[in-house]
Amino acid sequence: MSIHSQLSKLGLFDARVPRYTSYPTAPHFSNDVGPSDTVGWITAIPAGSKISLYVHIPFCRHLCWFCACRTQGTSTLSPVEAYVDTVKQELVLLANSLGDDITIEHLHWGGGTPTLLPAQSITDLASTIFNLIPLAADAQFSVEIDPNEIDDARLDALAAAGMNRASIGVQDFDPEIQKIIGREQSFETTKAAVDGLRTRGIQSLNMDILFGLPHQTTARITDSVQKVVSLSPDRVALFGYAHVPWMAKRQSLIPTDALPSPQDRLSLYETARDIFVASGYDEIGIDHFSKPGDGLAIAQKAGTMQRNFQGYTEDASKILIGIGASAISRYPQGYAQNEPSTSGYQAAVRGGEFSTSRGHAFTPDDLVRARLIESLMCDFAISYGDLAAELDLAPQDLRAMTSSLMTSFPEMLTDTDETLTILPHARPLTRMIARELDAYDMSESGHSPAV
Repeated sequence: MSIHSQLSKLGLFDARVPRYTSYPTAPHFSNDVGPSDTVGWITAIPAGSKISLYVHIPFCRHLCWFCACRTQGTSTLSPVEAYVDTVKQELVLLANSLGDDITIEHLHWGGGTPTLLPAQSITDLASTIFNLIPLAADAQFSVEIDPNEIDDARLDALAAAGMNRASIGVQDFDPEIQKIIGREQSFETTKAAVDGLRTRGIQSLNMDILFGLPHQTTARITDSVQKVVSLSPDRVALFGYAHVPWMAKRQSLIPTDALPSPQDRLSLYETARDIFVASGYDEIGIDHFSKPGDGLAIAQKAGTMQRNFQGYTEDASKILIGIGASAISRYPQGYAQNEPSTSGYQAAVRGGEFSTSRGHAFTPDDLVRARLIESLMCDFAISYGDLAAELDLAPQDLRAMTSSLMTSFPEMLTDTDETLTILPHARPLTRMIARELDAYDMSESGHSPAV
């Protein structure tokens, strides 16, 4: 039986499962967590800690039809500028609740389109952040760059603010596919943005590309991936397009009959993966690739790679604080998500309190399962001894939680006294294997395809 036949028999081409950028996943958040929890969790951060900070800018000049992020279109800058003023107020609330000598280890601006901000607004927002919470000496400051929404003035402002990593969404370079997904962005425009970044000394570059898009073929994804490789990014995320028009209504503009089958999706992924690997990139987890000298590859080899809402990361901080509408924070005690609507978010913050509208307080069981799932997602393995020591449990306690996996996924794993390992040919099943460790009920309709 072929590998694809084995994967099909185990349900890979039919399942919809979480991406496991958190555990429990966001659909299991509730309104039991509110602003008072956020204040308590922030004030509990020990003095001298290094934190990670995410700033969400939910505005776009044009809405891409494929996107399922919480964003909104705008033809003027006035709502963006008003929103940024509120973000600065939330940063003051945060700084007033933090202890002494807190610094930022990782700072990321995402969206939406952060580069929609004018140069002066970029400078002003960065200055506000750093005056309230300084960057650590070895900090990483990354920003999502839209090549269609960037110019010399904004590039200069970002470089002057200290940005040292940029992330560019490519999705696909094929003009027909770009029109169908509502994201027209030529290779020449993208290359100009890359050149502008490197001219200003920003050498660390991430790119995102999608497989599973309408009318995507092996030839087309080969051409797009080769163009990505020609730009020599340090790190690439190869995400599967999740068609969920019941959650993201704009996706109803994308014709479902033009989408590749699950079997074709896997072939598209494998085509792209093979090109990246042949081009010298290390394969990282289920959907990332990086040059051997990139921080992500180094973290993977060291066993310190983690997974959060941005995907795989070398960020070692246990505290990720999200600023802005819909942003999610992770504290040692649990998750807290801000009010999703910009109007509700702004009303709360302007009223002098955090806008936390829902979240989840961790149980002891959550913390154990979260580490098991993260270990599978990052390392394709669970080291019973290492994790048992980390979690202050007996190895047999962990083995009891994984005992069903060998039966559910025959010939896909090995299980010794020391380690449970997903075999290389079974790695497309990783999210399904992780789901087996998920203690929460789930509706498959809310999640993306397993492949």
